[in-house]
Amino acid sequence: MACHLSAVMQKWLDAADSYAELRSYLRDMVPRTYHLDTVLDPQEEERVQKCLLHPLECFLFGEDPEEGLAKLKQGSESSGICGRVFKEGETVYSCRDCAIDPTCVLCMDCFQENFHGNNAYFPMHASSGGGFCDCGDLEAWKIGPCCAIHDQGTAVAMETDASVLDPVLHERAEQLFRCLLRYVTEMLVWEKYYELPEDLEPRVDEEVYLCVLYNDDHHSFDHVIYSLQRSIKCTQAVAQAHTALIDKEGRWIVKKGTVLACQEVNDLIESNSKHISQEALRVEVLLYAVVAHQTFALRLGNWFQKIVGYSGKSVKVSALAHLISADPVHPGNHPVPFPVSCLISRTLFFWSLPLGARRIVYELIFCSLLMDTESKRLFAIEFTKNYDMLQQCFIFDYHDRSIFISSLSVQIFTVPTLARHLIEEAKVIKVIVGTIMEVLKGHLCDSNRFQFQGYNSDKFFRIHVIFHDLRYILISKPTEWTDALRTAFLEGFKAFLDLLGCMQGMEEVKRQFGQHIEVEPEWEAGFSLQIQLRHILSMFQDWCASDETVLLQAFRECHGALIHCNHRANQSEPTDFYMCKQILHIRPYKVSQEPVSIHLPISRLFAGLYLHLCRTGAIERLHQHVDPASYDYTYLAEHSLRCLVLVAQVSAEMWRRNGLSLVSQVYYYQDVKCRDEMYDKDVLMLQIAASKMDPNHFLMLLLLRFELFDVFNGSTSGKDQELLKQWNRLTEEMLFLLIVIIGERYVPGVSEVTKEDVTMREVIHLLCIEPMAHSGLVKGLPENESHETGLESVISKVSNFKKPGVSGHGLYEVKKECLPEFNPFFYHYSKSQHSKAEDSQKKRRAQEGTDQALRPPVPPAFCPAFSSVVRLLSCDIFVHILRRVLQRAAKDRSTQWTEAMVQRALHLIGQALLEEKSQLEAAADEEVAFDFSVKARLGSEHSKSVFQLLTKVKSLPALEGHSDMVKWILQVKRRVELYMCLAPGGWRAMNRPKALPSSLLSPQVAQDKDKAERKRKADAAKLHRQKIMAQMSAMQRNFIESNKMLYDNMPDSSSSHPGPAQRERCVALGPQRGSTPAQREVLTCILCQEEQEVAALSQAMVLTACVQRSTVLTQCRGKALAPSNSLFMSPELVVGTHTGSCGHIMHSSCWQKYFEAIQNTTRNRLHAELIIDLENGQYLCPLCKSLCNTVVPLVPLEPLTIDYENAEIVGQHLTLPRWILILLARINGLKSINHSSGEDRSDRACDRGNLVGFSDSIAEMLVVCATTVHRVGLETPPNELCPHVPTMAWNTCAFTIQAIGEPSRTHDAPPLSPVLLPTISRENTPSILEVDFFHLLVGMVLSVPALYHEEAVELQPSAVSSAYNHLYILHLVTMAHLVQVLLTSGTTTTAEKADLKLCFVAVAEGVKRAITPFLRCTALFFNGLTGVPPPVEISSTAGHSGALCSYLALPSNLFQLFWEHRESVRPLLQRWCQDPAVTKAQKGEIQTVRYPRRRNHLIDLPADYSSLLNQASHFKCPKSNDGERKHPTLCLVCGTMLCSQSTCCQSQLEGEDVGACTAHAATCGAGVGVFLSIRECEIVLKASKTRGSTYPAPYLDDYGETDPQLVRGNPLHLCPERYKKLHQLWQQHCVLEEIARSLEVDNVMFALEWQML
Repeated sequence: MACHLSAVMQKWLDAADSYAELRSYLRDMVPRTYHLDTVLDPQEEERVQKCLLHPLECFLFGEDPEEGLAKLKQGSESSGICGRVFKEGETVYSCRDCAIDPTCVLCMDCFQENFHGNNAYFPMHASSGGGFCDCGDLEAWKIGPCCAIHDQGTAVAMETDASVLDPVLHERAEQLFRCLLRYVTEMLVWEKYYELPEDLEPRVDEEVYLCVLYNDDHHSFDHVIYSLQRSIKCTQAVAQAHTALIDKEGRWIVKKGTVLACQEVNDLIESNSKHISQEALRVEVLLYAVVAHQTFALRLGNWFQKIVGYSGKSVKVSALAHLISADPVHPGNHPVPFPVSCLISRTLFFWSLPLGARRIVYELIFCSLLMDTESKRLFAIEFTKNYDMLQQCFIFDYHDRSIFISSLSVQIFTVPTLARHLIEEAKVIKVIVGTIMEVLKGHLCDSNRFQFQGYNSDKFFRIHVIFHDLRYILISKPTEWTDALRTAFLEGFKAFLDLLGCMQGMEEVKRQFGQHIEVEPEWEAGFSLQIQLRHILSMFQDWCASDETVLLQAFRECHGALIHCNHRANQSEPTDFYMCKQILHIRPYKVSQEPVSIHLPISRLFAGLYLHLCRTGAIERLHQHVDPASYDYTYLAEHSLRCLVLVAQVSAEMWRRNGLSLVSQVYYYQDVKCRDEMYDKDVLMLQIAASKMDPNHFLMLLLLRFELFDVFNGSTSGKDQELLKQWNRLTEEMLFLLIVIIGERYVPGVSEVTKEDVTMREVIHLLCIEPMAHSGLVKGLPENESHETGLESVISKVSNFKKPGVSGHGLYEVKKECLPEFNPFFYHYSKSQHSKAEDSQKKRRAQEGTDQALRPPVPPAFCPAFSSVVRLLSCDIFVHILRRVLQRAAKDRSTQWTEAMVQRALHLIGQALLEEKSQLEAAADEEVAFDFSVKARLGSEHSKSVFQLLTKVKSLPALEGHSDMVKWILQVKRRVELYMCLAPGGWRAMNRPKALPSSLLSPQVAQDKDKAERKRKADAAKLHRQKIMAQMSAMQRNFIESNKMLYDNMPDSSSSHPGPAQRERCVALGPQRGSTPAQREVLTCILCQEEQEVAALSQAMVLTACVQRSTVLTQCRGKALAPSNSLFMSPELVVGTHTGSCGHIMHSSCWQKYFEAIQNTTRNRLHAELIIDLENGQYLCPLCKSLCNTVVPLVPLEPLTIDYENAEIVGQHLTLPRWILILLARINGLKSINHSSGEDRSDRACDRGNLVGFSDSIAEMLVVCATTVHRVGLETPPNELCPHVPTMAWNTCAFTIQAIGEPSRTHDAPPLSPVLLPTISRENTPSILEVDFFHLLVGMVLSVPALYHEEAVELQPSAVSSAYNHLYILHLVTMAHLVQVLLTSGTTTTAEKADLKLCFVAVAEGVKRAITPFLRCTALFFNGLTGVPPPVEISSTAGHSGALCSYLALPSNLFQLFWEHRESVRPLLQRWCQDPAVTKAQKGEIQTVRYPRRRNHLIDLPADYSSLLNQASHFKCPKSNDGERKHPTLCLVCGTMLCSQSTCCQSQLEGEDVGACTAHAATCGAGVGVFLSIRECEIVLKASKTRGSTYPAPYLDDYGETDPQLVRGNPLHLCPERYKKLHQLWQQHCVLEEIARSLEVDNVMFALEWQML
C-alpha cells in the first residue's frame, strides 16, 4: 500500500498537468470506494480515509500525514485569538461593561480567566451554535480584550509575526486546494442526474442508479414514513430510520437498482405522498457515480475544516482562505467552468442544494475566511455585493437560517472597522435598505404606502432578519467622521427615509358607524415592522448626533420627507376659529370622521432629530441649512396630534365597532416595546409645537382635534346621554394629555436630566404600583439597542431588596425618600396600573396617618428650547378650560362631569401653582411674567374665579376624596401670594414666623391643631382600653377565688411525665403491654359533614389514598423492575409499594357516590386523561385535589386489658422453645387440612367472610384497598382471590412505615417463617442476607392470627397469646437482623492491630447504629397496631435507643437476647451462617447490603448553573455521532444525562415508542422521574408514560428568581432550600400529587406528548 501511494504521489508531482491527473484519480477511485446503499455502511469512512483522503494528505505534506499535521499544529499554539467555535447549548458570556456590542461573547474558559468576571453585569446564554469566542479580538472589547490564556498567546504571536507556511508546502497546498475546491464546487451544484463532467465520466458504464428522497417542509415525519412503507414495502422501523436520515442529511437513498426499478419507486412515492398532501415529495433518480462524487465532495468539506483547524490560527494567510477569496484562475490548460468564487455565489443560491451540502459550505467559510482579517474583508465585500440575492434565497426557502450564508452577517457587520469600510466603499446601508424595499415592494399600494392585507406570516418573519443586519451595521457609532463616511451614510439615510415614507400613514383606519366591522383587518405586520425599526430609528439618530454636519443635513432631509408625505393627503381650506378673543386659522379635521393612521415614523424621526439639535446646541445653526419660514409647527405636529386623539377616542369607546384590531394597535402603541419611538415621540412632537406656537392657539388646536371646541366654547348643549359620556371621556383624555405635555420633562434634551435619571423615575413609578421582582421591573422598562435597561445602575438607589423564602421570588420595595417623585398621572401607566398605583399610595398614606392628597411632583426645569411650554399654564384658554370643568362640577350635574375630570383639573392647577412658585423662587429680584394665580383669581362676566369654584367644589360629597388635594392647592396658592406680596428677595424670610401675617399662617395652625386633636383622641382610647382590661383581670381573679375547690381538683398540667408505675406500662407488646385507649374517635365526613364514631360494626370511614410503586428506598438504582410474585423481597429494595394519604376522611358510601360521579362527569372533560387515569381508578380528593386511586378504611382499636398476673404464669410455661413447637404444630396442622381437602386455603385470605368482627362495609373497603395495592404493586389485573393479595398488603404496610419512620433509609421484608425456623423446609427459601426483617416482622405479626382459623369456628388468639406471639416474633426477628448486620458489616480486626476490648466496643456501637432504623420502624408499627402510647423519651436524642428498647420489651443490650434464648438460637445460627450465600458474601463473591442502609438523595448539583450548561454542551448522544440538535436532560435521581425529545434515542416500552426520559423513568423510578431540562432550566416531573408537568428549577439569580428558558441570562446559583424542597417532594412520594395539581390548575388545552420526552 505504501509503495502504491508513493507511486501515485510521484505521478501527480511529475505530471505536466497535475490537475488532470488528480481528476483522473478521483474519477476511478470515488465510485469504487463508496458502496452506496439504503443502509449505512460502517466501514465506509475507513475506506474513504484510506483510499481517498490519505493520498491527498501525503501529496500535501510530502511525508507522513501525522508528522505533517503535527508540524502544522505547532504554529496554532501561539494564537492570540481564541476563536473557539461554539456548540449548540454551550454557555457564552457577554460583559456589559466592556463589550462593544451584545454580540461580543466569551467562552467559559476565557471568561473565568478574564477580569470581566469581576464586573457587575455578565449575562450568560446558551449558544445557538455557529459563533465563536471573541477573546483576543481588539475590536470586540473596550478594555481587556484578552484573557490570561490568550494574552500570552498574543505576545508570542507578535514575536513570531513572520511565521508563514513553508514555501514548498504552500505551493502544494495551493495546487491541491485549487483542484479540490473546483471539484467540490462543481459537484455541489451539479444539476444533471444521469451524467458527469467529461473528465469524471466512469471508464466503464455501470447501469446502477439510486432513487434519492429529499427533505422538505411540507410533509411531516408520519407522512414520509407512511409513503415509504407503501412505496418500498418496508417495515415501520426501516421507514423511520430512512426518515430520520432524510431529515438530518437533507436527502437519502431509498432504492438502489436499475433505472426502471428506481423510476418505479419514484412514481410510487410521488403518488402515495399526494394522497396525504397536495404537494408530492421530491424524489429523483440519479446515476450511482453522480451520488458518489457528491458524497465525497461533502466529505472534502469536512477535510478542509480539519486542515484549516491546524493551520488557520497561526499562519498570517491560510492557503485555503486565500484561495476561496481569490479571483478565479485557470490551472493548466483547463478552463475552470465553475471558478472558486462559486463557493460563495452559486452554491448559496442553488435552492435545491441538500441540507448537508449547505452545512458544509457554511462551516467551511466559517472556519477559514472568517478567521483571517484580510480574507474576512474580501469575503465581506463579496457578501455585500450579493446581499440582495442571499436574502432572497433565505426568504423564499424553508430551512433554518443557521445553515444559510446570510446568517454570517453578524460576523461581518458587527466588526467596527469592517462596518465603516463597507459603509464607505460598498454603500452597505443603502444595499440593506434597498433589499428591504425589494422584498416588500409587492405590498405597496397605489399611494406608495405599504398595505399588508393577506401577507405571508412565515415569509414576513424571515424578512425581519434584514432589519437585524441593519442594526448590526449601526451598532457601533463612529468616533471620527470622514467626508466619504458622511456622504455614504447620508446616502443610506435618504434610502432609509424612502422606506419610512412608505410606512408614513400606512394602514389608515376610519371610524365605523352603524354596523360592526365584519372582517378584522391585518395589523400585526405593520407593528412587527415598527418593532424591528424601534432600535434602528434611535441608532440612526445617535449616528446623526455624533456629527453636527450630519445632524443638520439629516434634519433637512427628514423635514423635506415629512413635508412631502403630508402633501400626499387631501387638504381642505383653512377656517377661522374663535375662543376667548383668540383666533386660530387652520384647516378643519375630525379624527372621528376622516382616515387616520397610527404609523408615523417620519414625524417621530423628525421629533427625535430636533431633540438632538437642541441637546447638542446645533439648533443655533439650523437657519443656515433650512429656511425658518418653511417651518409650520402647527402643520408638522398635526399627524402626531391626530394619532393621540385616536388613542383618546378608542379609550372613550368611540371606535368599538372597528373591532379588536384597533384596540390591539393602541395597546402596542403605548406598550413598552414600541412606546419610545411611537407614543413618546408623538408627545415630544406636541411639546415641540407647544414651545413654538402661541399657547392659546396650541390649546385651541388641542380642543379642535379632540372635538371639544364647541363644548368648551359654550356653543353646544347636547342631551344625548351617550354623547355626553363621550364628551366627558374625551375631556378626561384631553386634560391628561395636557398634563403629560406640561409635566413629562424627563427626557434628555427637554430638560437637564440624564438617562439614569429617566430610568430611576421609571423604576420609582413601577414600584409605586406594588413591590416587584427584578424580572417584572425589566419587563416594564424599555431596552436599548444592546438589550440593556439600565436597571442595575439605579435599582439600589431607589429601592430596598427583600429576599425570597423557599417559594416565591425576591421583591424590590421603593424607598420612602423617593415617594415624593410619584406622579399619579405618569404617562407610561396603563389604566389598570394608574388605578393600582393610586390605590396603593392612598393606602400607604392612610397607614402613615397623612392626608390623601396625591400632589404633582416638582418637575425639572425645561431646557431653553422648550422653556416656552410652561406658557400653556398661564394662558387665557388654559384658565378658561379649568373654569369650565370646575363650573360643571359645581353645578353637581352628574351627566356633565366626572370625578376623573375634576381630579385632572386639580392636578393641572397644582402644576401651574408649582411652576409659578418655582419661577418666583428662581427670579429673586427679577419680575416674573408667569401670572396663573392672578388670572385664576379673576372671574369672568358669567362665572366665578377658579379659586372660588375650588372652594365650592371642596364641599361636594361626591368629591370628598379630593378634599385634601383642594386644601393643598389653596395652601400653595397662599404661599404664592406671599411670594408676590413680599419685597424682592424677601420671600426667603418666610420661615421667620414674626415676618408672616397671621392670616397666612392659619392653614398651618389649623393643620397642627388637627394633629393635636387626633393625638388626644388616640391617648384617650388607649386609656379606655387599659381600664377595660384591668376590670376583666379583676373579674377573672374573683371567679377563681370563688371556685377554688373546682381548680384544686384539676390535674396539674405541669406533671405531664408519667410516674414509675405508668412508665412500666409504656410497652407496646409482650406480657407487660400497656392498655389500649378506650376512647373512640368521632370523625366528620368531608362530603356530607356528618359525624360518626369509628366502630367495628359501623359504616366504614375511609381515608383517601394513593398507591404507587416506588424506588425511593432502593439500594440498586437502575436494576430491572420486573414485577415479582415472590414472598421474599430482595434486600436491595429494587421497588416497593407505597401508600400515602392526604388525611381527608369520608363515609364509604359517600366516597362511592363521589367516585361514580367523577367517573361519569370527567370522561367528557377535555384532556381529562392527562390529569387522572379513570381506567385505573384514579380521582382527585374532593377537598385538597390530591391524586388518589383507592381508600384505606379506618379500623378501630378494640380496648384491651391484660391480666398481668395470669400473663406471668403463662410466661413461665410458654418459653420460646415451646412457642416454636406450638407454632410448628399449627403450621403442620394447617398444611394437612389443606392437603386432605385438596384446596389451597390461601385463596381465602382475602375472603370477606373471613374478616371476623367487622361490618360488611369495612370488609368491603379492606378488600378494595388490598386489591388496589396488589394491582399497582405487581402491575397485574385486579384479582381479590390471588394468594398474593394479603402479602402485598403487608408489604405496603411495611414499606410505607419505613418511608415515614426513616425517610432516608431502606428495609425489605419477606412475610412468613421459613427464613427463621430451621425445621420448616421450603424450596427457594432465601438466606438471611436476602430478606428485609422489618417486612418479615410485619408479615408474621399480621399472618399469625390465620393459624387459629378452623373450618367450623372462627377463633382468635387471646390477649395473652397475642402478647407472647408478638414478643417472640420480635425477639426472633431482632436476633436474625443482628446476625444480618454482623455478617454484612465487613469489619475485620485482629488482636495485633488493636485492643480486643476496643474492637468489641466499636462493633457494638456499629451494630447499635445499624439496628436503630429497624427499632424505630418497629415502634411505629406496634404503636399503630396496639395503640399503646410511646414514652416521651423516645422523641429525644438522649436515651433514644434505650426508650425504643423499653417500648418494644427488648433488653437495652440486644445481645442479651442470644443468651436468654441460647438453646433455641444455636441451631438457627448454624443454619443462617452455613447458607452458601453467606459463604460467598464473606469471600466477596456477591454484593450485600450494609446497615444502616445508604441514604438516597437527589444527586448533588453544581453551585453555578453554567457548569451544567457546559456539561450539556459536551454531551454526546449515545446513539448518534453527528452535530444535530439535542436536548440534554439530567435525571436528578441517578445523575444520568439523557437525550430527550429526539428520535435517535426512542425505545419501545410496553409496545409503544417512548422517549429516552420516559424509558429511563420506568427503570430508574418505577415510572416516576425527576429531570432537569438543562437548556430550558426547568424541572420536568414524570408520573407515567402520558403524564407529566414542569416545576421551577432550584437555581436562582441574584434577584431571587428562576429563569425558565434562560430568557434573562443572569448568572444562576443553586438555592439549597429549594432543592431540599424538591428532594422532599420526591422522597415523600408527592410527585404524582404535584403533577395532578399542576395539570388541574393549568387547565390543559393542548395535549403534550409526554411519552416522547
